[in-house]
Amino acid sequence: MLVSISAEILFRVQAFPGLAETNITQDGMSELKLQRTELTAKDGTPVHLVYDDEADILEIFFGENSPATGIELTDQIILRVDQRQRRALSLMLLHFSILSEQTEYGPRSFPLDKLDRLPTELRELVLRLLTSLPVSQFLKLSQFQISPKEQMPIAYVESQPIAVYA
Repeated sequence: MLVSISAEILFRVQAFPGLAETNITQDGMSELKLQRTELTAKDGTPVHLVYDDEADILEIFFGENSPATGIELTDQIILRVDQRQRRALSLMLLHFSILSEQTEYGPRSFPLDKLDRLPTELRELVLRLLTSLPVSQFLKLSQFQISPKEQMPIAYVESQPIAVYA
């Protein structure tokens, strides 16, 4: 069955419908409250969303988890990649409420200023993953034209309705 979920509802910190809340405690440590949900991306990839309310972190897991390389795209956006299988494993959004905030002029965008520091082969893999499903369903890329010959890639958290299979 095809279900359309409004990303505004799905991704706003104030309203996570259908997320199961998990309270985790270990040997006297403080309680950790996590909200979780599962859905299927447009390409059929199983997606697990885990939101830490107190830390304001949303991590989006794509398929099965395995050892990965964490790649900082910005100070707030981290992509975990399995370089051997050449696939994205997760996308971590720190300060999620700020990243997902809509401005007067549209979605809040962030420069991917750390891509230039990556080796060429890894940068090409990251750009391919960012512009392909399932990652591109949640994070959109665009560019800022600095000058006629210089561009800077920018990204924003998707806020359009997301079609998922339930």
